Amino acid sequence: MIIIDGLDGVGKDTHAQLIKERYEKQGERVMVRSHPESDNYYGRTAKKALLSRGKINQLKASMFYALDVLNSLRHYYRNPQVDTLIMVRYLMGTAYLPRWLAPVGYHFFEKFVPTSEYMFFLDATPEKLVERIAQRSEVEMFESLEALVKVRRKALNLAKGWHVINTDRSVEQTFADITKILDDLDWTRRS
Repeated sequence: MIIIDGLDGVGKDTHAQLIKERYEKQGERVMVRSHPESDNYYGRTAKKALLSRGKINQLKASMFYALDVLNSLRHYYRNPQVDTLIMVRYLMGTAYLPRWLAPVGYHFFEKFVPTSEYMFFLDATPEKLVERIAQRSEVEMFESLEALVKVRRKALNLAKGWHVINTDRSVEQTFADITKILDDLDWTRRS
């Protein structure tokens, strides 16, 4: 299992697709689950709440996001038809919880859900993220500069033991760093 996490606008889906292509070229069957997913009730409800405002929608987004992740795990983790499962937006969703609750939620889910040595936290400056997000047609509730500064601080504190990758650079430069880590991890796993 490969986990690709980070704040909105860091390039999680772009890099997950590149990783998928890398392993498919090696003959593996790869599944990507990018949360919130639109193929189930939990993901659709989480996305709808993220596009809304208010405390109730923050709570709904968090709750249904977690259920969406658990639904993906139930259907795809250890699926004999999948060699490599790439989970996009996995544990770091807890960084969007209130400051006092974020570490509690993270450590609870970390013990509850499978983790991996293949855990990547993609990072960029909040200013760069706002610039990228501005190019989209929809803006979610946590996508302001102020919110991204706060969430990034919490997420970086939670990302101990993760491979933290700077995505302020080009996709090619970023993916070269990811590839080097994947090569090292794959070599260790096969040895």
